[in-house]
Amino acid sequence: MKTTSLKLMAGLVLLAGSLGLQAQTWPSQPIKIIVPFTPGTGMDTIARAVGPRLSERLGQPVIVQNTPGASGNIGADAVAKSNPDGHTLLMGANTMLMASQIYKNVPFDPVKDFSSVSLAAWGTLMLVANPKTNLRTMSELVTAAKAKPGSVTFGSPGVGTPHHMAMELFKARTGLFMLHVPYRGTAGYTNDLLGGEIMVGFLPVHIAQGFVKAGRLNALAVGSPKRHPVAPEVATFGELGVKDVEVDLWYAFFSPSKTPAPVVSKLNTEIATIMRLPEIKDLLGRAGMDAAASTTDELTALVAKDYPRWGDVIRRNGVKPE
Repeated sequence: MKTTSLKLMAGLVLLAGSLGLQAQTWPSQPIKIIVPFTPGTGMDTIARAVGPRLSERLGQPVIVQNTPGASGNIGADAVAKSNPDGHTLLMGANTMLMASQIYKNVPFDPVKDFSSVSLAAWGTLMLVANPKTNLRTMSELVTAAKAKPGSVTFGSPGVGTPHHMAMELFKARTGLFMLHVPYRGTAGYTNDLLGGEIMVGFLPVHIAQGFVKAGRLNALAVGSPKRHPVAPEVATFGELGVKDVEVDLWYAFFSPSKTPAPVVSKLNTEIATIMRLPEIKDLLGRAGMDAAASTTDELTALVAKDYPRWGDVIRRNGVKPE
């Protein structure tokens, strides 16, 4: 018994030493940040802003690789199956928690197969209506949708996108039935929302506010817990009496699960420091995002809270892939 205990203690000491040595020698090769969407998206913007600065701080090249497909599932799966040595990172978002529950046979678990590194940014969505609808307030939208279920149309850049899921959450909380018109991308969706081909929809607050000020869209509510400084005059859903409709986008860095804790801690320190730089805040602000940072535990808690929340909405509303 005593011999077994000594062997166990020796094994633990060796393991701790191995992890410590791994952290000291890391990074020993270029670091790859996989973006599971196309260039020009919010995730891509963040990754390409962080990459050069992370390279400077760690002394190794940082390569940004776009691996789009299946609403982000292909790129996320590539990271989940990569070597957990801290040299492959995922530039993820809460869309990962949605898409993995919409598509069948997703080969990874978004909660168990990743280690949280750090939050990177937030993006607020605004619910808007085309002025031709004469919908000027959220209460008018609710009244119209309840009076004739299915008569109100809403659009999105595609099934499972944040714009779509935000409306599904709003529908679930209000008991409304509205007709979804999914597009294949943001451009067509935004153009038809502005043209009145669809009645209502969600847009990032920085984009929506410009159209609101120009009189091309009516602002109904913002999906953040607090009013956004870009549109301080627009009330939150909570202020308007609809609780638990917080639909902010969040972006974050992840590594494969089983990445050594000292490596994850070092990544968190460096990335969090970068996200707090004034030039990063300015760069992301111009792209419609609010730079942020977190501890690994805070990000893990956010994932644990959001995963079942979106899963409930997907199942309750019967959301299916296109």
